[in-house]
Amino acid sequence: MSGHGPKPRGAPVAPFWTGRIARRAGELARAGRAIVPMHFGQPTAGTPPTARAAARAALEADPVGYVESRELVARIARHYRETYGVEVAPERILLTNGASAALVAVFAALTAPGDRVAVGRPGYPAYRNALTGLGRVAVEIDCGPATGYRLTAAALAAAPGPLHAAVVASPANPTGAMVGGEELAALAQVCRERGLVLVSDEIYHGISYGPRAVSALEVDDGAIVINSFSKLYRMPGWRLGWMVVPEPLVAHLTPYVINFFLTPPTIAQYAALAAFDDPAELAACVAEYRANRDRLIAALAAAGITRVAPPDGAFYLYADVGHLTDDSLAFCLRLLEETGVATAPGIDFDPVHGRRTLRLSFALRPAEVERAVALLGPWLESQKPI
Repeated sequence: MSGHGPKPRGAPVAPFWTGRIARRAGELARAGRAIVPMHFGQPTAGTPPTARAAARAALEADPVGYVESRELVARIARHYRETYGVEVAPERILLTNGASAALVAVFAALTAPGDRVAVGRPGYPAYRNALTGLGRVAVEIDCGPATGYRLTAAALAAAPGPLHAAVVASPANPTGAMVGGEELAALAQVCRERGLVLVSDEIYHGISYGPRAVSALEVDDGAIVINSFSKLYRMPGWRLGWMVVPEPLVAHLTPYVINFFLTPPTIAQYAALAAFDDPAELAACVAEYRANRDRLIAALAAAGITRVAPPDGAFYLYADVGHLTDDSLAFCLRLLEETGVATAPGIDFDPVHGRRTLRLSFALRPAEVERAVALLGPWLESQKPI
């Protein structure tokens, strides 16, 4: 009966190639192989104890039904006041099912089919793929070593053709590059001049290795800011995020969030409220990431991998391995099979130059990083240049 049934009418969306690595890593793990998980941006330390304790207590109390925690919204507003010196009215904060749901809602609500949205390349693949799936056009702006892998105001201003929105990520995935306050203000100015919606992805805020990241709200109160509990708060599977929306857009965006996704998981909201309560524990984990970063950069350099984007924040190394491969997916699969180290192929983040790159997450425990170093070094040194 093959060939019968409904035919797809939606725009083809590129695979998430790291998912293929993850599936194979899972198969190997179930067969008894020890895997070092450097492919997903998923901290292996697990959810903070305070958050887990709050979730257990909430579960015992048997919370049911759809919840939009006003206490959590108020705590997020306080976070902006204490961290960035910005006053945000709680009514402007919308809870979402992770940052991914926020992106989809924003793209759907504030752009129309055929609209063009500027994104940096390399960049998080879901920007490009979600826009494509929604019938929008991702306009990729090359952000290579010459600009420190940062989207600049000059590049956005020079982008040809009509644009309707721009996504800025700082710290960025996969490079960890951060945009400073002056450059972020310049990007916001270009958006105002070109009439663009500025969408600031701040999911890695709190994970930086020098000055703190600047929020778009510090330079432009009209920006839309998206954040999540997945990274700093180590809650990726809880599927909880938020966005800060300009007051005039709240009534327009809220129905998209509710109709598409209803409300985020109830238990996750109890856990997230408690996750704010132990900043020392969160800071200790970031300190581990810093040490992991430095250890991995040194180990890769010793193995001949020297073209690495030095991350200012987030927890990734984006490495050029073009002297060893021009097929990053095959390279990552072979690395996984032969060493048990799972990494992400660059083609997810850069469909133009990504066949020469890979991404390694160092959101691991130090012992896991040492195991990765012990396995990666000899394997990389054994590879023949192409």
